[in-house]
Amino acid sequence: MPENILVTIAEAARQRVEIAKEAVTPESLCRKAEALPKLNHPFYQALAKPDISFICECKQASPSKGQIVEHFPYVKIAEEYEAAGADAISVLTEPQWFKGGFDYLHEISQKVSIPCLCKDFTIDEYMIDQARLNGAAAVLLIVALLDEETLSRYLAKAEALGMDALVECHDENEVATAKRCHARIIGVNNRNLKNFSVDPHNCLRLREQVGHDCLFVAESGIKNAADVQALRQADVDAVLIGETMMLAADKTQKLKELKQ
Repeated sequence: MPENILVTIAEAARQRVEIAKEAVTPESLCRKAEALPKLNHPFYQALAKPDISFICECKQASPSKGQIVEHFPYVKIAEEYEAAGADAISVLTEPQWFKGGFDYLHEISQKVSIPCLCKDFTIDEYMIDQARLNGAAAVLLIVALLDEETLSRYLAKAEALGMDALVECHDENEVATAKRCHARIIGVNNRNLKNFSVDPHNCLRLREQVGHDCLFVAESGIKNAADVQALRQADVDAVLIGETMMLAADKTQKLKELKQ
């Protein structure tokens, strides 16, 4: 794994976007996205309920774990999540390290009624249009990849389409940036995306800095009901759970356990 995998993944995303733009121009893609009915922030609404919300992830692989599952019936998995009581679904669309794709997002969004998050390394507004056209209600914006002006611009782009953005942070400086940009949903990742180490207390450490004027999402390293309960007691609004759900043989039972 490269020393700073985040930079490597972002560079690959830039190359993919440049290739995609040769097939469909940014202007054309933007017109198509804007022609769709404007959304009314369904992802935000799904996370804003009184009790803690669950975003369950469809993920086949990751840079830290490699192939997580060999068999990946992604639509069936998403339908299981919805039936089990998930509030939203996160779909990986990064193809190289996570073995995701926009086609997965498109198919899943057609089959479930709960909102979908496009989980990718967004480095161009083009990707926000791609996400909307493939059925996403929200996009992931990683603060470590974006300067403040770019983050503000991407937030405005998502807002114009009625979409939400999960603004992901890992430390105090990134949270401060997200707050200055008036992010409505801030996610704190327990995983350091530069080296993929996990600190399960990172979310709790940054909880008060994020404050209560936006939604707070805890990401990574959430494995059991005790983890969820600790986050619930810290007044966390939602948890994003990937590997734990993907490895569960009985996803309905696993989500039931986590919700206790």
